[in-house]
Amino acid sequence: MTPMRPTTRPQAPWRRAVASLPLADLAFYAAVVVVYGLAAAMATRTFHLAPDRMMVLADRMAAGHLDSPTFAGSVDSVTLAGRVYVAVGLLQVLPYLPFVPLPALQGAAPYLASLAFGIPAAWLALPLARRYGATGAAAYWVAVLGAFGTLLLYVSVLGNFYYLAHAEATLFLELALLEWTPRRRPLVIGALLGLAFLARPTTLLAAAPLGLVLLRDRLPAVSRAQVRRRLGGLVRLAVELGAPVAVAGIAYATFNWARFGSPWQNGYGISHLATPDLEARRALGLFALAQVPENIRLALLTPFTVRARAPFLLPDPHGLSMLLVSPGLLLAGWAGWRDATARVLWACAALVAVPVFLYYGGGYVQYGFRYSLDFTPFLVALVAMGSRRWRGLPERLLIAASVLSVGYGVLWRGLPIR
Repeated sequence: MTPMRPTTRPQAPWRRAVASLPLADLAFYAAVVVVYGLAAAMATRTFHLAPDRMMVLADRMAAGHLDSPTFAGSVDSVTLAGRVYVAVGLLQVLPYLPFVPLPALQGAAPYLASLAFGIPAAWLALPLARRYGATGAAAYWVAVLGAFGTLLLYVSVLGNFYYLAHAEATLFLELALLEWTPRRRPLVIGALLGLAFLARPTTLLAAAPLGLVLLRDRLPAVSRAQVRRRLGGLVRLAVELGAPVAVAGIAYATFNWARFGSPWQNGYGISHLATPDLEARRALGLFALAQVPENIRLALLTPFTVRARAPFLLPDPHGLSMLLVSPGLLLAGWAGWRDATARVLWACAALVAVPVFLYYGGGYVQYGFRYSLDFTPFLVALVAMGSRRWRGLPERLLIAASVLSVGYGVLWRGLPIR
């Protein structure tokens, strides 16, 4: 008899994928888990493990309600017809629903939910860098900037449901950017932009330049006989890109209607605010040109306060210049304007920035101008495109300064150091 050879079980696809990764890639992915995990653990010692308002809302949603009397008097609470709601987006509460039947984990839910989006978003910084032209060591430097040198790290580890929305939007925008080159499937891009919209509505404006490019790609010079066939393709493009965005818009409008009686009312214009200065700014208009000077000051001009005792640098809790928080993003300028992809990315970043700078408030208490995360993924992609023109040391110093600054911000808020 022929002896039977032992059969070997086929290796799981994910194991094969991990085994094929370069050691440096594995080191980067492991560093993300370690740094994000340790920073979140540090934050739990300051803010403690306790169910937050989103956990309360998730419990209420599971029971068929969208209000809770415990929201009364809290920031962004809205009282209508004797019921108290909280003005938040749909994707700020949905990640909490899996914790409803798990009371033992509800205190950790704010941190686990944020890490569930923040860590994958940080991981994607490396493939995003390579997809947009960064090679060799430059790809790792761009990835380090995206994962550790932007406010993505800050918003992913502090267990704050406001910050969760930024981590979610960053992840979905990165996935959309990865899909953009080279495949550009309209249905996938539309679905990802729809999800980003449900996290941060401002990000939907990126659909305009992306949609125009997709339209241009499907409108080459054609003869009159080809027009009818081309029109069918354009209708399909509109449906594939627009349908998932429309679904997201309907979900958003329905959530608003169920709480505030109108699909157009998201609650932020009528919610309770904790500080008189924010009330004064909102009185100028939820979105208004009058808000632009203050937002420019907070986003670009606000310095540290220097004092003689440790910690020697104190950030303004309303905002801090992006030039001090993430100076590495200045490297986006190396991408220039001539490349067509660069022009699309600049257009996306600029359009998304418009409502950010028109809005009445940029957040409080925070390190930096966290609403800038709405357009940061486009800037990171531009940094990758410009990496081919790097000279070496100056660029690495800017990225290192970004990592140190964001790390300081996490310590300042997460310990906190005062």
